[in-house]
Amino acid sequence: MKKYHFIDGKEARKLKAGMPSDEAAARLAETFRVLADPTRVKILYLLSKGELCVHDISQILGISQPSASHHLRILRYQGLVKSRREGKRIFYSLGDEHVLDIYRCGYEHVKKRRGE
Repeated sequence: MKKYHFIDGKEARKLKAGMPSDEAAARLAETFRVLADPTRVKILYLLSKGELCVHDISQILGISQPSASHHLRILRYQGLVKSRREGKRIFYSLGDEHVLDIYRCGYEHVKKRRGE
């Protein structure tokens, strides 16, 4: 005979109260969608090591500057990357410490699943 587990109403209400709002869930899903691109993941890795300009990023990744700028614009719009201007050059860095946490946790998860 199968045993079924049902939570009571109080526990269900408690779980529901802690659930992200529809808006927050949509924003989080959008963040993961933006991170689903390997080039953007590599850019986050580079920026986790320090501030870089578009030229440096494009050279290291072997992509064009317009392509690097496009990816940086998407990351910046999502708040994962921030920029600062110094003369004619724009330098990019991670948006905040949470971005580094997201990257590290995701990478550790991948490495563990692959047995690395």
